[in-house]
Amino acid sequence: MSILNMEGRKCLTWRYYAKKILYFLRQQNILKNLKAYLERPGDQLSFLEGAVLIDQYCNPLSDICLTSVQAQVDDITDKVRQVLRTKNPRHPSLAPKAGEVLIVSDVEFQRQVLDAVNCVLYEQLKYKGNEMDYYNSLNSYIHQVLIRRTGIPISLSVLYLTIARQLGVRLEPVNFPSHFLLRWCQGKEGSTDIFDYMYIDAFGKGKQLTVKECEYLIGHHVTEEFYGVVTSKEVLQRMVGNLLNLGKRESTDQSYQLLRDSLDLYLAMYPDNVQHLMLQARLYFHLGIWPEKVLDILQHVQVLDPSQHGAVGYLVQHTLEHIERRKEEVGPEVKHHSDEKHKDICFSIGLIMKHKRYGYNCVIYGWDPTCMMGQEWIRNMNVHSLPHGPHQPFYNVLVEDGSCIYAAQENLEYNLEPHEILHPDVGRYFSEFTGTHYLANAELEIRYPEDLELSCATVQKIYSTVKE
Repeated sequence: MSILNMEGRKCLTWRYYAKKILYFLRQQNILKNLKAYLERPGDQLSFLEGAVLIDQYCNPLSDICLTSVQAQVDDITDKVRQVLRTKNPRHPSLAPKAGEVLIVSDVEFQRQVLDAVNCVLYEQLKYKGNEMDYYNSLNSYIHQVLIRRTGIPISLSVLYLTIARQLGVRLEPVNFPSHFLLRWCQGKEGSTDIFDYMYIDAFGKGKQLTVKECEYLIGHHVTEEFYGVVTSKEVLQRMVGNLLNLGKRESTDQSYQLLRDSLDLYLAMYPDNVQHLMLQARLYFHLGIWPEKVLDILQHVQVLDPSQHGAVGYLVQHTLEHIERRKEEVGPEVKHHSDEKHKDICFSIGLIMKHKRYGYNCVIYGWDPTCMMGQEWIRNMNVHSLPHGPHQPFYNVLVEDGSCIYAAQENLEYNLEPHEILHPDVGRYFSEFTGTHYLANAELEIRYPEDLELSCATVQKIYSTVKE
């Protein structure tokens, strides 16, 4: 934390690795809290707390805590009480003392609460379902839902349910296909008849639906089991499942961080799920990281499901080959401008550049004398339409929007007004920004791999080195 709080443009490399260590340590702590949460009896599990734990794990560097989120929800609940007070000063949910919840049993009183919730959430505060950007992961994080006032059905349902329960109305979560809902009992409490309930669409501004209208919502008939109430753990499973699907969609992010984080969460809840264990093993194998962990996962899968022998054997063989190759690696190639084959290189590592065609600002962190990508990439990127085609220097650049680009020399020019490039990987390659350019890293005495399961001893060693 002291490294991350340092001011100025120096120590970028230390900040880069300090952030990685902090990311790992906080996730380990959050995972421990999640496992403790799941061990509690079902009636003691708060849906809001579960949503916060998921949010914290996927955003470990953000300042997210249950106390703060609960305070924001309490503030909305107080606004609902104010609306109730103007409509019905004698409403029973206004009677309890602070910190107490009186269960409202009369259906008409419950209706008044839900009308007030709809008034505050959707009319006063303008909460809404995010139809325009539905597949944005921010819609799944409860602290972002409260900031942006938009979300997807399940995140808005958790907020809606929490407010209603704090006012004495016991809504229940319904794991409806394609569209998460809440249900509100109109008949005898605990009824198993699905027609004794109204179904609330928090994504649709709290609209109350009949069974038939629920089917209209998704466009097809479903069996009665999909109208049943689900547990807190099942709600968390669906939230994590949504993030897993988003992680699979984010193929442009070469770190696949969201997919990795959501897999961790899913396996914390269901550690023996063979399908997701295999997905995790394949992901690490694909990224070329943590091969020892891959072998551990595959060994566990083989014990759980011997029928996976073929897939497990293939990955084990290639993972062992990767480990052997890693032992033989001699380090990165050192390129010198003075070499004859590099005579056409015009720009140096650390320079702040501008793309002539697209206008983005970037910093160079590597280069090749000619395009080193395959023919498919060259064809897809229409490189042959350039005057010099692939037969010119190409540069690896970090772009200010957080992406990494492979750009042709003829498309780059000096940025006459150089400024810092706020890319998360800047510290991986550079130690300092001078005001005009970046200084490349010096060789570090300790070289840390990109992904490392840090032991306490390793953290202490890094900390000691930092202090020196």
